[in-house]
Amino acid sequence: MGDRLKGKVAIVTGAGRGIGRAEALALAAEGARLVINDVGGAADGSGISQTPAAEVCGEISNMGGEAVPNYDSVATPEGGENIIKTAIDAFGRIDILVNNAGILRDRMLFNMTEEEWDLVIKVHLYGTFHCTRPASVYMRQQRWGRIINTSSISGLGNMGQANYSAAKEGIVGFTRTVALDLGKYGVTCNAIRPNAATRMTVTPEMKAAFQKKSGIADPVEFEKFFNQTFSSKPEHIPPIVVYLATEEAANINGRCFFINGNQIGFYQEPQIIAQISKDEGSWSLDELIKIVPEKLTKGVVNPAPPQPPK
Repeated sequence: MGDRLKGKVAIVTGAGRGIGRAEALALAAEGARLVINDVGGAADGSGISQTPAAEVCGEISNMGGEAVPNYDSVATPEGGENIIKTAIDAFGRIDILVNNAGILRDRMLFNMTEEEWDLVIKVHLYGTFHCTRPASVYMRQQRWGRIINTSSISGLGNMGQANYSAAKEGIVGFTRTVALDLGKYGVTCNAIRPNAATRMTVTPEMKAAFQKKSGIADPVEFEKFFNQTFSSKPEHIPPIVVYLATEEAANINGRCFFINGNQIGFYQEPQIIAQISKDEGSWSLDELIKIVPEKLTKGVVNPAPPQPPK
């Protein structure tokens, strides 16, 4: 057990399995007291079970740490409030919030139902807000806090995940604004895009979509390629999360990190890379047809060009 987070209280949502479990154990290993939140559902959000959260609490106890379980859903305002209240009731404060809970309902856009859209948005994007808002009240009052949100590389675009992509990229924008809202109170808010093989990412549906995108028809070759691509494990993710929760990371705020195995990347913020302007008036369509390919989008390639009908 370390002591870099001794005296701090952390909440990890979706901490019963996978990345959340690994994050919770790593925070506990540095002395933080934990609230382990997990509804214990399946990867698609169905079902409930108290076993996953209780088991992680037992693991932390066996390490010599302190942890209490919480079984509320992040998808409701009441659930978010209760999760934060669990920390206050058990430990008297909340210092670190890791928004990790998530589900998947993958479907190509033209087949996606409104329910599949809503469920994913509710858990990921609403869930991040539902927990962050009540936590921010306490962090602002105590003038110290660390919020680490979980985005995804799918937010940059991934076939069959319009709901998940929208939620995950929404979390990045949310992160930037929370950082501005709370920074002057000594509270930082950052995001990670973890890439790891978990029960959510290594699903038959995801593998089928990934194979289609890869263009590798041979099953043996694809399996080899897939295993290499998803060689990162949940245990690779926590070090940067724990670092962002420390005093040493106080100057990092509103930023986003990529983690894949032993690789950690730091994202540059979006910026305009080309620009056109004119002295007066607005652009005409004829002008844009001529100048855009020359000055703005030269070299740009369609990532999903039209294909002949099958």
